[in-house]
Amino acid sequence: MASNRIGRINEEIQRELADQLRRLKDPRVSQVGMVSITRVDTTGDLRYSKIYVSVLDKNQEKDVLKGLKSASGFLRRELGHALQLRYTPELQFIADDSIAYGAHILEVLRDPEKVKPVNPDNDAVLPEEE
Repeated sequence: MASNRIGRINEEIQRELADQLRRLKDPRVSQVGMVSITRVDTTGDLRYSKIYVSVLDKNQEKDVLKGLKSASGFLRRELGHALQLRYTPELQFIADDSIAYGAHILEVLRDPEKVKPVNPDNDAVLPEEE
């Protein structure tokens, strides 16, 4: 029952922060093309939230994370006003590379000859057969 509540809180935090990102005036965040929140993980005691952020331009990812970190106090306050929770979680922004990882998996599935074989016993890469 509690995990369902945390899941709903994560969805609400994600929805509210995505809305707040559009209104953010920090040029490190607002000048970048596309910034999206892919996932939110909140602890059971609602004290901390890990916010996974994906940036379209990977060259500007570090600047976006710095901008979000500097605006985390403002975002936390706005989140506290929007959500009626006993504690407003402290926000920790993390770069999310799941989109790039998914593209890599798709590439592997399309062309399996490019992938080196893996030894299932110790996960070491086997040498190429000639």
